Amino acid sequence: MSSLFRSFGGSFAFTIVCLGVAFWLGYRDGGAFTAGLATMFTAGMLGILEVSLSFDNAVVNAKVLAGMNHFWRKMFLTVGVLIAVFGMRVVFPLIIVWAVDTFSAAEVIRMTWENPARFQKILADQHVVVAGFGGAFLWMVFTRFFFDHEKETHWLGLLERPLSKAGKMEAVWVTFTMIISFVFSRYIPPSDTGVAMGPAFLSASMLGILVFLMVEGLSSLLGNEEEGDTAGTAVKTAGTAGFAAFAYLEVLDASFSFDGVIGAFAITNNLFIIALGLGIGAMFVRSLTIKLVEVGTLQTYTYLEHGAFWAIGALSLIMYLSAAGNHIPEVVSGTVGLALIAASFVSSVMLNRRSTQA
Repeated sequence: MSSLFRSFGGSFAFTIVCLGVAFWLGYRDGGAFTAGLATMFTAGMLGILEVSLSFDNAVVNAKVLAGMNHFWRKMFLTVGVLIAVFGMRVVFPLIIVWAVDTFSAAEVIRMTWENPARFQKILADQHVVVAGFGGAFLWMVFTRFFFDHEKETHWLGLLERPLSKAGKMEAVWVTFTMIISFVFSRYIPPSDTGVAMGPAFLSASMLGILVFLMVEGLSSLLGNEEEGDTAGTAVKTAGTAGFAAFAYLEVLDASFSFDGVIGAFAITNNLFIIALGLGIGAMFVRSLTIKLVEVGTLQTYTYLEHGAFWAIGALSLIMYLSAAGNHIPEVVSGTVGLALIAASFVSSVMLNRRSTQA
């Protein structure tokens, strides 16, 4: 029990604060105790939805976090949460609406409570661009893992072995991502005003690829620096490498989360309630990530990591399909991801049993 509290105590405390703020906002706007309860319930449901949709994110994060020192793990759980909650769930949507229209920053902020439906419409109109960037970045994460010719462990062997062999070709995963992005860009429907959105989708996809390559390149550069003979140099190297990994995790979280921010408007058009609810989920996902690292879950359950990366590939494909005009409910994308992770977990348990009996 004490271990559970140590791992998730901060998340529960954060949840209580967020639910309290949500209740106050509802009570202030509705003028009734029941209105406060309804708003608090909405924030809680958004938090649960975020956790269920982001479990694969936690598993992948755990792999990266396992190579980070204690300082950067704490940064991920503190500063990272601030970026995820306030940055991605509040500031970034405001920036997008401000950037694509003629409103001033003050007018955009005021719109969130005076005319939230209009704010939602402007934000939703940018879904194609968001899906292009996020889908490409996540597809790079997916293909980078499976197009690895040095990978020896395979869960779905019929699929993973050929992908691993294809990884012997230089940067095949980058080429594959560019091709699939180009193909989908040909099927992006025009906007409501008749503007062709295919070029915008393709540009956003190329930006997603570029950001992934820049972050990975920075991580490789800092990770390969010579440590030298002094302890100070070694600490400096570990710090810079930790920063690169931290930056990678934040971009990964952004790719996962922002599409969810748009989807959350189906439940409420209040940006601040969305931020509170998704913030609760983001905090628990980070605590879960830390817990997975501490107990060595990825080492114990061999195929769990594979299931998470397959789930990321599925989410990326769903984002591409949604940009092409095929609406897929979030509950479906979440169910697919959880099913893949659950299947990989069961396979891992069976593998462990066979190893024990041998």
